[in-house]
Amino acid sequence: MGIGGGIALIVIGAILSFGVSDAIDGVNLTVIGYICMGAGLIALILAIVLNNQRANTSHTAVVEQRTTPNAPPAQAAPAAQPVQPVQQQQPPAAPPAV
Repeated sequence: MGIGGGIALIVIGAILSFGVSDAIDGVNLTVIGYICMGAGLIALILAIVLNNQRANTSHTAVVEQRTTPNAPPAQAAPAAQPVQPVQQQQPPAAPPAV
């Protein structure tokens, strides 16, 4: 129930309290109208307060960083070393045929 529901209860209560002149045995429509107006007023106040709180929220970003307790510190990449040419070996000679 929001602002519209509170206003509707106030209107229904006012109609029952001030506009209806019929009588029902055992039911006092004037008192029911006043109860509806009171409930509508409470609903209206609560809706306004809750909307005001909802409008004043702030959002923060949380960034978590995972670290391991015994990990060594990160090191920079080693400098490039000159590449040594690989010596190609000749396959062994075949044994002489007999």
